[in-house]
Amino acid sequence: MRDSADVLTDPPPPAAEARIAYGPEPLQFGDLRVPPGDGPFPLALVLHGGYWQATYNLIHTGHMCEALREAGIASWNVEYRRVGDPGGEWPAAGEDLELALAHLDRLPFAHDGRTVLVGHSAGGQLALWAAKRASLPVDALAPVSDVRDAVTRRGPDSAPARYMVPEHFAAGSPLELLPLGVPQILIHGTADDSVPYEMSERYVAAAGRDSELITLDGTGHFEPIDPLSAEWPTVKAAIERLLEAHGSDARPR
Repeated sequence: MRDSADVLTDPPPPAAEARIAYGPEPLQFGDLRVPPGDGPFPLALVLHGGYWQATYNLIHTGHMCEALREAGIASWNVEYRRVGDPGGEWPAAGEDLELALAHLDRLPFAHDGRTVLVGHSAGGQLALWAAKRASLPVDALAPVSDVRDAVTRRGPDSAPARYMVPEHFAAGSPLELLPLGVPQILIHGTADDSVPYEMSERYVAAAGRDSELITLDGTGHFEPIDPLSAEWPTVKAAIERLLEAHGSDARPR
């Protein structure tokens, strides 16, 4: 039986059509995948997890991006600076993401105007943070939505504590940024032993009407980003629903 954590060690996905730089630094790039045909297509800006550590990169979320391409959704799988990279502590990742958001209009594909942010784990923190700044809908998968809590639970020498110091919680932790003012779907497994399910419960309770929590009973941390998992259709449907809702305000370009 497949363990969805294998998505971290699976062979790399097929290469993206293009690796697009969004800034001058070595890690300021994203992998663009576009469905076959003339388009136009909606876009998912994807942000990988890994507790903001340089050990993990965008390769493992490439599998999810391939599945989105098969569903007719273009994706830009964005890399960013992490702890272990020079200057990788917050707000570096936020600064990178702001540059990436500013680059969306320059991506070389036929975009239908609809965009959704998709982030997993630590990437969920970034996706929720970016949602408020860019006024874009967001699908956050097992997200670290409360960095203050993550630091408290894991201690002063932990990855979250090395990523974000307390004086940045108010400007960087999604729970403390509410309300975001955009549609938010959080998807979280009750058996997640990396980011507690209860964190998403508390976040959605505080976020109110703009947010929705989809509970994956008995599911762990990696199933939401594993296109071979039984949970993947739920994730894909949520992304499609957010894109459909965004369509009423989207303008093709």
